[in-house]
Amino acid sequence: MRLAALGALGALSASLLLGACGGDEDSDSPAPADTAAAAQALGPVAQAKGEPVRIGVISDGQSPAADLSYEFKVADATVQYLNEHRSGIAGRPIEVLQCEAQADPAKATDCANQMIEKDVVAVVVGSSGAGEQIWEPLHAAKVPVMFYTANGAGSLGDPDSTFILSDQFFPLVTLPVQVAKDAGAKKVTVVAIDLPVTTGLYQVTRPAFEKQGIALDVVQIPAGTADMTPQMQRIVDGEPGIVQVVGSDAFCISAFNGLRAVGYDGPLAAIAHCITDATREAVPGDFLKGMTITATAPIGSDDPAIAVFEAVVDTYGKDKGIDVTEAGAAAMFITLSAFRTGLEGLTGDITPAAVTAALKGMPEKDLPGATGLRFRCNGKAYPDSPAECARGGLLTTLDDKGKPTTYKAVGVTPIED
Repeated sequence: MRLAALGALGALSASLLLGACGGDEDSDSPAPADTAAAAQALGPVAQAKGEPVRIGVISDGQSPAADLSYEFKVADATVQYLNEHRSGIAGRPIEVLQCEAQADPAKATDCANQMIEKDVVAVVVGSSGAGEQIWEPLHAAKVPVMFYTANGAGSLGDPDSTFILSDQFFPLVTLPVQVAKDAGAKKVTVVAIDLPVTTGLYQVTRPAFEKQGIALDVVQIPAGTADMTPQMQRIVDGEPGIVQVVGSDAFCISAFNGLRAVGYDGPLAAIAHCITDATREAVPGDFLKGMTITATAPIGSDDPAIAVFEAVVDTYGKDKGIDVTEAGAAAMFITLSAFRTGLEGLTGDITPAAVTAALKGMPEKDLPGATGLRFRCNGKAYPDSPAECARGGLLTTLDDKGKPTTYKAVGVTPIED
């Protein structure tokens, strides 16, 4: 059941990604770090030497639906940092081969096959609407793959060579349950974009709400509905408990303004896709204030873990035009850094099998870029989706400008041996 839900969740997430391009965090990039502060965040020089270790990086890049080409720039900057300050992998420099999948299943398969032909020891996957097509050939060739988030039941259920760093249930289950508990509410009303996957997704996740003593009501509304006032009026009249909105930013704008029009003033949650610059322009800040959303990383905060990412971008990506608030920027840094962290202590020949064994055997460690989050890839975070390596995630509330305030790690529990 969990795998069915996660497969649907992945499809929904991919649809939302391709439907809305833009950052999921604070829209204002942090001010460039001063040289001394950046140097302190990066740490001492520890130069990698010797024969390079070749890994692949696949992202949709520039596609008709969205421009994610910045993920390759972040990958380049991160690898420079890892080679100059973290001794690469096993003391050897990391060499990256990149491939642009363009959200096209055929190109995604071709990218995976290119990586196999070029003998990479592993592949790191960025944002993609064709993640399963990337995964399938690599899995068959026993090449380990690390995702920040995945979008298929096959990859999520792989106990052999797939590693996924985010808790896939967190945005749609843990988030609303936490907001309901904080508010003392016994019901979550979800306003969700009406896609083919949505009905099945919430049918399968409903027991997770019920287990927490929370009733679930799902109101599905077609994409492109400009005025949701009638639907929102029915929701408010029906004692909604707390409301969570799930959709692209355009969908969420209509939902928020519909709720505002009918005077809803109760607890409100939303997935990160909802909050972009377009949302902040179209929805008054006093309505967004206090809304709880998920976050990939604590961008713009004084968290020392994210300070490393910001210093990497400032030091190695200054001429690349990287916007740290773009949705996949922090995720790419986190994934590449976590991949390297999971291989600490690796010795001997660096092969796909050796990389897989090292990742499976690693102890629980801090997830780079997000203080409070941890990961361990031994298949026991969620045994029924063994590729997942983490439990829990980050929540933040918005201020009166629709900007994140403080960040809190929620749902994080140790992953046993």
